[in-house]
Amino acid sequence: MNTPNSYDLVVVGSGAAGLAAAVSYAEATAHRAQPPRIALLERSTEDQRGGATRWTGAFLRITEERKLDPDWADHVQRVSGGLSDYEYCKTLERETPATLKFIEDRGVALEFNEFPIAHTFADGSPTMTPPGNPVGGGASIVKALSAKLDEHPNVDVHFQTEAIRLTTGEDGAVDGIVVRGPDGYATRLGAGAVVLACGGFEGNAEMLTRYLGANACDLPLIAPGIANNRGDGIRMALELGADTAGQFDMIHAEPVDRRTRKADAVLYGYTGGIFVNGKAERFFDEGRDTWDNTFELIGYEIWRHQNQEAYWIADAHSLDIPGIRNAWLSDVPPEQADTLDELARKLGLQPEALEKTVADFNSAVGPGEFDHTRFDGKATVGLTPPKSNWATPLDTPPFIGIPLTAAICFTYGGIRTDTNARVVTPSGVPIPGLYAAGELTGLFYHEYPPATSVLRSLTFGRLAGQHAAAQLA
Repeated sequence: MNTPNSYDLVVVGSGAAGLAAAVSYAEATAHRAQPPRIALLERSTEDQRGGATRWTGAFLRITEERKLDPDWADHVQRVSGGLSDYEYCKTLERETPATLKFIEDRGVALEFNEFPIAHTFADGSPTMTPPGNPVGGGASIVKALSAKLDEHPNVDVHFQTEAIRLTTGEDGAVDGIVVRGPDGYATRLGAGAVVLACGGFEGNAEMLTRYLGANACDLPLIAPGIANNRGDGIRMALELGADTAGQFDMIHAEPVDRRTRKADAVLYGYTGGIFVNGKAERFFDEGRDTWDNTFELIGYEIWRHQNQEAYWIADAHSLDIPGIRNAWLSDVPPEQADTLDELARKLGLQPEALEKTVADFNSAVGPGEFDHTRFDGKATVGLTPPKSNWATPLDTPPFIGIPLTAAICFTYGGIRTDTNARVVTPSGVPIPGLYAAGELTGLFYHEYPPATSVLRSLTFGRLAGQHAAAQLA
């Protein structure tokens, strides 16, 4: 092992959480006569820095007043059955304005564009309120915070460097980390504190199989950056006795267009159509809730029970929704045909089976007016599975379809932290010198109320950096 280097802070991972931690720490300590040394470790090459953050559109569940949806913390409690950490969720709500100011002050511009179908980002009720997102998506966050970090000469960024294990002193406090650089040799970096911010285990087939079971290897990655999320932070923290949180056998999966290799090619705008599997049979109530509360469940269902094969089928009614193409994130347009027979052949489905499924659906559609801006109550009658809202007959050409598969976005299970992002033991005692933020920290059970992943990564990364800075003598 090579001669150790000494740092005051080592951050593992250069996504939203890691960058927020490093920047907040560097800025909080910059006034010192001798600013502390900081190391940022990144498994990827420099041009691929940023992890999952680099590839996401980074929807933010916020108001234009820069506040978190006030229903979100309670929403998490409802869907988790009370298993999620409510205090942690309320901390995110309280800290959201400061987090948004943090990124805006450092060059990230926010925008609020109209979205074509209703969602529940505003106090739990379906609305057409424009969701927030950074101009340029998550890549703009990576670019802006990386540029700020580069302004500090006391920061060393180590690319193509893997974290192997944490080290501790005789008192049990974290005092360093062993890493492996691009030359293959192991080196110990001394550290006054370590922030783990290197994602979950989406890119580790062994861990996915261990926790999710059979067919975990069939989950494609929603973006290239998460291939580097190998569960290193979780493994290293568990070796020191850290507690866990979140549901380890559950994932955030999303329905994506399987015709493209584009990252984040998600289908959000499916309100007016139906989903069928490889046998051209419906398998999900497409109108049970708004898209933001069902797209993850549909993704998981496609992977777990539909052999990773599904199709979204719609007609001119969907094409008539203003701006609907903005909710189809693929770079390939939907397949289109004048008849269901022709559409089925383009998609590789059995034509008679698709025609029967659509005919059964059409005959079950109840009365009412279709309204994509709210729960319209326009439902099917006597059909299994039902369509509880937005059930409009598929009878007007052109008919359109998108072949789908489920892609993994992040894992639920991870390390437990307190509201200062300190890693804690099962008894709730913080492990001295160890912090964690982002998707390697567990929180969710059963469902993920969306548009908060980047926001919580930024928030608790920022809090980790601030808390670690305050501990300096």
